[in-house]
Amino acid sequence: MKYTTKNEMEKKETSDEGNVTKKAQCNTVEGLKENWQKWANDHCEYQKHNPFSSNRTMTVQFQKGEEGYGTPREGSRTQQRGQSAHAHIEKEVDELCMIIKSIGETGEDGKPRVAFGPLFERYVTISNKLVGVLLTARKHGRISFEGEMLWQRRDDDVIITVLE
Repeated sequence: MKYTTKNEMEKKETSDEGNVTKKAQCNTVEGLKENWQKWANDHCEYQKHNPFSSNRTMTVQFQKGEEGYGTPREGSRTQQRGQSAHAHIEKEVDELCMIIKSIGETGEDGKPRVAFGPLFERYVTISNKLVGVLLTARKHGRISFEGEMLWQRRDDDVIITVLE
């Protein structure tokens, strides 16, 4: 591994003249200062829109029903986390439907169905949040069952049907 000395770095910077590389820019005091100032300016701009900041100057108020209401800023980490969570939940719902199809029986309407008891016994080894996934799948129109909530033992005979 070859190490670059300070003199070699200065020679490289002067040889490139106006074409300073990013590595050289980060290694000089001036480059570090410029990068820090850019970060500080970006942060100040972000804080202007942050509703929890004590020095905010601009207030962005969305009204209910307006575009942008209740959604994170485009490209923000909050939006990325939301998309990741949505993809994870969708994967769990797909997995649940696949398990119902594999252990269930086809009803007279041609749709796979299974009772809650056997599904609970099978699914508990995969995940401990079966009822939550069932409620989410029903909310998205992927399955149907009677009742608001399913309870172990009490609702073991409730039939769960895959709608897709």
